[in-house]
Amino acid sequence: MTDLPKEPFMLMSYVNTKLRDVYPSLEAMCDDMQIDRPALEATLASVGFEYNKEKNKFW
Repeated sequence: MTDLPKEPFMLMSYVNTKLRDVYPSLEAMCDDMQIDRPALEATLASVGFEYNKEKNKFW
């Protein structure tokens, strides 16, 4: 997860902005940005966030 914020709350904000403005899904974002999706989800889950597919955001 290079070039992504390290702090989980900043990471969530960054990812949600990308999902809102650029990508139709988490899968598309991870594929395009070469992000390890399980690692991303684990990092955000460690502070209580999970991905909502219908809303296309973490909360």
